[in-house]
Amino acid sequence: MTPTPSAARATTLTRTANGLVIGMARHWLAIFNTVWALYLFTPFLAPIFMHIGWTAPAGVIYAIYSVLCHQLPDHSYFLFGPSLIPQTPELVAGGMTASASLFVERAFIGSPEVGWKVALCQRDVAIYAGVLLAGVSYAFVRQRTRPLPFKLFVLLVIPMAVDGLTQLIGWRESNWLLRTLTGALFGGAAVYLAYPYVEEAMQEVLESELLRQAALERQAPDSDGV
Repeated sequence: MTPTPSAARATTLTRTANGLVIGMARHWLAIFNTVWALYLFTPFLAPIFMHIGWTAPAGVIYAIYSVLCHQLPDHSYFLFGPSLIPQTPELVAGGMTASASLFVERAFIGSPEVGWKVALCQRDVAIYAGVLLAGVSYAFVRQRTRPLPFKLFVLLVIPMAVDGLTQLIGWRESNWLLRTLTGALFGGAAVYLAYPYVEEAMQEVLESELLRQAALERQAPDSDGV
């Protein structure tokens, strides 16, 4: 029996969807790492764009990432200036308005004198760099790696929690090195906690979809009217 055009289209769509799911299940780690790399490196385009005069695309990047990060200038890296990590006096001299309002300060993106701000703060840069580097390393050990014990994960997160909380309530002021170390530690720990579970889930999806694909292939002769 010759299949109707609608049935043939439905079969084609099913096979296409099945192929996409199989592809994602097989290459999920590469997809994740690519997404994290784009998320991490895009904020560095903002100061580059400002430096070459592309203010409109730079503004878009700053605006998008402002929803995801506080972008405080004294907690951020600056490119194309005299210092990668300018302090408040340097920022004020470079044009930042000293204010009790964090919303006023975070709006400062830089100037030719002090350089241009990366659109992610130092800690977030470290977190996502840790996630990316751990994700790349996971590709080499994924077949023999079990999830990080949750107690160990909590232990690795504590340094960032202490550093951030004590700074937030005004007990002390952190610095770029502590933000980087604690952020990277958290990012790497999160990967080795979560990715083994993702790997297990994707293997189950892959096995299921391969069985579905085999069933579709067995049905193919009937669909062609043979």
